[in-house]
Amino acid sequence: MTFTTPALDPRTAALLVMDYQQGILASLPGLANPDALLSRVAGAIADMRAHGATIAYVRVGFTEADWAAIPPANKTFSFIGRQHLMHHEEPDTAFHHQLAPEPGDITVRKTRYGALSTTDLDRRLRDRGITTLVIAGITTSGVVLSTVTDAADRDYQLYVLSDGVTDPDPQAHQNLMTSIFPRLAHIIDTAELRSLLHESHPDRAKTGTA
Repeated sequence: MTFTTPALDPRTAALLVMDYQQGILASLPGLANPDALLSRVAGAIADMRAHGATIAYVRVGFTEADWAAIPPANKTFSFIGRQHLMHHEEPDTAFHHQLAPEPGDITVRKTRYGALSTTDLDRRLRDRGITTLVIAGITTSGVVLSTVTDAADRDYQLYVLSDGVTDPDPQAHQNLMTSIFPRLAHIIDTAELRSLLHESHPDRAKTGTA
């Protein structure tokens, strides 16, 4: 069975740029060609901006109160709390300089894996009339998995950028991209995103303007 990727209206779409933070990028073992990854995501941001779409930046970072509020039952984040890792004011928790937000973008700070569960991102997207999300983030098995499943339950139309997500575990990445995410989202790459955006404005595509 052949599925056609649905049209993408940039007026009701947002690109989520998730966890592209200095420290997270530096901590990923064996990340193949991070410069190429950053360049692809920067290109997707530029393409979405040029067509009037919303850009939303998501980062993880903690205050002292956030650390104290993490219950011992949370296997991953209780360790972060005990070790006092990823303070929100540390340079390592800042967005990578190649993907810096601009005025008018949405920026949120989260304290769990997903972009929606501990932030006001859903409300801010709805306030802008956003019904479609394009997903870029690290890692595939962390923020991307959590956000895709949550956003699908909230009835967003979803696109996952296959070359805008990555994971230190290649097998986990492959399983998610081929078996799990296609049930919930449309899998495209940054070149396909550019084509979808131009198709939304065929007059611009003919003249070669953004």
